[in-house]
Amino acid sequence: MTVKVSHTAEVQDLFNEASGLNNQQGSPRLKQLILRIVSDAAKLIEDLHVTDDEFWTAVDYLNRLGGRNEAGLLVAGLGLEHFLDLLQDAKDAQVGLAGGTPRTIEGPLYVAGAPLCEGEARMDDGREAGTVMFLQGVVRNSAGQPVAGAVVDLWHANTQGNYSYFDQSQSDYNLRRRIVTDSAGRYRARSIVPSGYGCSPDGPTQECLDLLGRHGQRPAHIHFFISAPGHRHLTTQINLAGDQYLWDDFAYATREGLVGDIRFIDDAAAAHDRGVDGRFAELEFDFQLQQAPAPLAEQRSNRPRALQGA
Repeated sequence: MTVKVSHTAEVQDLFNEASGLNNQQGSPRLKQLILRIVSDAAKLIEDLHVTDDEFWTAVDYLNRLGGRNEAGLLVAGLGLEHFLDLLQDAKDAQVGLAGGTPRTIEGPLYVAGAPLCEGEARMDDGREAGTVMFLQGVVRNSAGQPVAGAVVDLWHANTQGNYSYFDQSQSDYNLRRRIVTDSAGRYRARSIVPSGYGCSPDGPTQECLDLLGRHGQRPAHIHFFISAPGHRHLTTQINLAGDQYLWDDFAYATREGLVGDIRFIDDAAAAHDRGVDGRFAELEFDFQLQQAPAPLAEQRSNRPRALQGA
């Protein structure tokens, strides 16, 4: 027999009280959100006949998820971060905003305060024997004209799929830079070819994915924030062509228009001209920014992020 009490006055009074609706202090917005969360959770428990054991297993899981700092990873893996992009795409379409480089997820591994360079940058610290990668491109506005003075904030993993700051074996800001575009709107970077990565096999995110019958792998990719006065801030990333997980990204970040055609070159003369030894890679990717419909659109979200040295 199905027993439901979430709709009763007694339970509604309980949730109103728990959500702070019976007092004048605190945040009205948070109260609204908490009431919806606890009410929907109660209905889920009833509708799906969640047992006490299942409930407390879920609570324990959330404790372990937070203890490993993997909440940001899980929301990407469950498609929620991609959903936010799809929702914003739909909002843009509704008001006629279109064009420009597609947005895609930020992910949980950005670190603020990377060194700021003019026009070009060396991103790696030279300590890792990876394949040298030369990355360049042009930032343009909605009319296709170059945008000088745009800030290209980029970060990526090393050859082991690890990110500096979170991987203490790497130097500060390794593979993280901010590059100001030159008068032709161009940015240039020398780095190493990144590797894709997988969720930690002993972590709670992969534990959940295992129970869903899914893998936790990402293709090799490079993250970008791009900003310029008068233009809408762009959060995006380019996933590298040829990776086995290119269209099977557990975080759902690969989108049409965001695939980077990386070229590997085995030419001694070309390598000499580039000042490197042996095989190297080239990747060119241009970005197009939308005009900002309002000043607030020039700024990235206020999502909490890591700060080097904090």
